[in-house]
Amino acid sequence: MRGEARYGLEHELALLRDDGTVADHRSLTHAQVAAVVDELPELPGDQTDLRIGDAGIRRKRWYAEGYERLDENGGLLRFDPKGIEIRTRVHDSVEAAADALAADALTLAAVAARHGLRPVAFAHHPQLSAYRLDPPPNAHERALMAASPEERTSHLHMVTWGPDLNLSFPESGTDPAVLADAAAKLTFYSPYLVPWSFSSPFRDGRVWGGLSARTARRTGARPAALAYLPPDAPLLVTDPSLVRHAGIPGEVGRIEFKAFDAVPAVAGEEPADGVGTDLPAALLSLLTGLLRDDTLPGRRRTPDATAHRRSALRGWADPAVRAGSQAVLDAATAALAGDDAHGARLASLARRLARRETPRTGCWPATARAAASRGWGTRRRTAQAEPVPPGRPGPGDARRGPGRAQR
Repeated sequence: MRGEARYGLEHELALLRDDGTVADHRSLTHAQVAAVVDELPELPGDQTDLRIGDAGIRRKRWYAEGYERLDENGGLLRFDPKGIEIRTRVHDSVEAAADALAADALTLAAVAARHGLRPVAFAHHPQLSAYRLDPPPNAHERALMAASPEERTSHLHMVTWGPDLNLSFPESGTDPAVLADAAAKLTFYSPYLVPWSFSSPFRDGRVWGGLSARTARRTGARPAALAYLPPDAPLLVTDPSLVRHAGIPGEVGRIEFKAFDAVPAVAGEEPADGVGTDLPAALLSLLTGLLRDDTLPGRRRTPDATAHRRSALRGWADPAVRAGSQAVLDAATAALAGDDAHGARLASLARRLARRETPRTGCWPATARAAASRGWGTRRRTAQAEPVPPGRPGPGDARRGPGRAQR
């Protein structure tokens, strides 16, 4: 990709109650989340960059994220929430996008606190591994689930959280082949990108034995990256998807990386001490450099699930993963040489890599104490344990209302 990039961030957040328990679809109602969103401003001009969606839930930068249950005719029956997402408009610099996200995150935190809720960035539900549809999906819902690879694995969405980092390069145009190639490059190098974000050591009420339960279970079955093409462009048929048609004109040319674990944007979102809030901006710089680079040859149309599970289990303790991350960082640094702002952010990633420090490893003791105090369980498996393989969705597993994706 060539030229200057433009940036947008989508920031998924779980919600904790004042006592530290997770407010999820089992105890949280749509009305409770809607009460928070209703207090947040609807700002003019946002809809130029942000898609509203069929149900009109996404009218603001903040919206309730979850799963819509539909009746046999496609009508809305209910909405099961999993948290709140923040979306920024498109910005001309990493700094502007990160600052906009931070401002909106602080606004959300202040409003949510009045409702007894705290937005927090962790990547996998500490107590659950599946969202079960009750009642089971009807014929209309089953047909919609079968219509796309993403809906078939949609059960994972309701128990995982992570950002979408969006970039576009206006000078590179909107050639579908160029955009698909960019997404294929990010997909190939995804196992070496994601360790900088690893922040999900818990699942099913215990420590699962690795660094990222989200990556181990999700990436491979779900896309690592997507490119958004003009509405009349032919689509590559892959499972999971690599490209899709843009929903609004402002999405054409967007390249979206989807595989990072949730990382905090502001103080207060950290699941434990020591995580920091610099990663959203630093990871945008890393993706910018990787896409500007013209030396790394790797391309994949679908994620390598085995490589992602290996990375999720051992991270930078694995020499091959560490070498892959170093290669990606070196290429990005060379591609952005002379840009001091990008360079400073990439240097911060280099320090993390040198220390083999991910959000999970850096905050493990505090996270373990918090987990124990909240009854999540802290029975630790050995570091050599095999990761839990991605489960096949059962007849009652789903992500969100089929055909009415909220994200």
